[in-house]
Amino acid sequence: MVTPREAALTAIAAGRKSKAWPDAFLDNLVKKERFDRRDAALVYRMTYGVLQNMALCDYYISAYSSIELSKIEPIVLDILRLSVYQLAFLDRIPAHAAVSEGVELARKKSNPRAAGFVNAVLRKAASNGMPEIKEADDIKYLSIKYSHPEWLVRLFLDELGREDCEKYLAANNELVPIYAQVNTLKATGEQVLSRLRDEGINVKETSLGLELVGSGNLEDIEVFKDGSIYIQDGAARIAVEAAGVKPDMNVLDGCAAPGGKSFAAAIMMENRGHILSRDIHEKKLKRILREGERLGISIIETEAMDARVYQPELEKSFDAVIADVPCSGLGVIRKKPDIRYKDGDSLSELPEIQLDILRNLSKYCKSGGTVLYSTCTVLNRENSGVVEKFLAENEEFQLEAFETGDIIAPKGMITLYPHIHGTDGFFIAKLRRR
Repeated sequence: MVTPREAALTAIAAGRKSKAWPDAFLDNLVKKERFDRRDAALVYRMTYGVLQNMALCDYYISAYSSIELSKIEPIVLDILRLSVYQLAFLDRIPAHAAVSEGVELARKKSNPRAAGFVNAVLRKAASNGMPEIKEADDIKYLSIKYSHPEWLVRLFLDELGREDCEKYLAANNELVPIYAQVNTLKATGEQVLSRLRDEGINVKETSLGLELVGSGNLEDIEVFKDGSIYIQDGAARIAVEAAGVKPDMNVLDGCAAPGGKSFAAAIMMENRGHILSRDIHEKKLKRILREGERLGISIIETEAMDARVYQPELEKSFDAVIADVPCSGLGVIRKKPDIRYKDGDSLSELPEIQLDILRNLSKYCKSGGTVLYSTCTVLNRENSGVVEKFLAENEEFQLEAFETGDIIAPKGMITLYPHIHGTDGFFIAKLRRR
């Protein structure tokens, strides 16, 4: 029988081999092994924790290893990272359990010699504790402590300044809350709260949605199965609220996948009106239709299309246009740890692509209508920089102040941060066509 530690190791190794965060792989693994809610939560916690703190775990391992990390067998290094993470961060797991399980995994996945090596490293770490980071260079110090590459630390320092940079890096490594939004087409908030508690789910009502703690596999929750809730971070919901969609409107979601903003808009519209959800990937659009069916939404129509390709028949056809453009994703590192390991050079072309999309989608907005521009990054060059260039070219558009819940944007633009607002890192700009 597969243990939670072995499942976490399998997911970590899969991520290393594919060089990407294996979220679907992990979901399927947890479901396949039929872990109960507690063990499933532990698998997710350990897997995420290792990916979020890899550089720091490597620093700790280096202090006690007689072998250079680059020369350690990859699966053995994965085992050491998993075990050291438990020793350093999980107080409820006894040190002897983390050590013995690590040794057993090494014996099972490699060989007796590797098991002896793992035993020696982990016993030293358990006995002596985790060493302090002795880096005089501030960028290297932050890079190791928060497991972000140095180029990314420099970028955030330039954007945020020293104090907020460190707070943001720390927030990227915290346990991420899961927020469920109530589907008011099917249930009230009170009904959903009651049912979640009846199912034994630890749920807290917040301004960002219903915070679910230790929920395990969401697909097993009855209120999810029947479409009474959908999973969406508070930032994305705030963006749709800022757009001001209402029943009987005609709405375009120009970069719709995975569909959360289309769903939020449809629910705000009371499933009355029309939403055209477009994306370049046909497969993702099929998922939107399936999810919309689960939620009881019937006003969403999908169409595969590049958001940069102009369609004259759609010009000035929509009351509201949502332009949630492709971006660097640096605002959701806390949910997708692999994003921090991207090649920084690959991000340089994004602002021009984003501007092209905004230019094109804005043509479909009616006079007096709104365009909602959003990203899940915190970089000004992808956010206010793109909006300001667009406005310089298009005098018929202007920024419009908005307020929703606790979020106030008197200038029509705002960047949300996990360490300040509790949301994903997210940018929202509301534009009104004169």
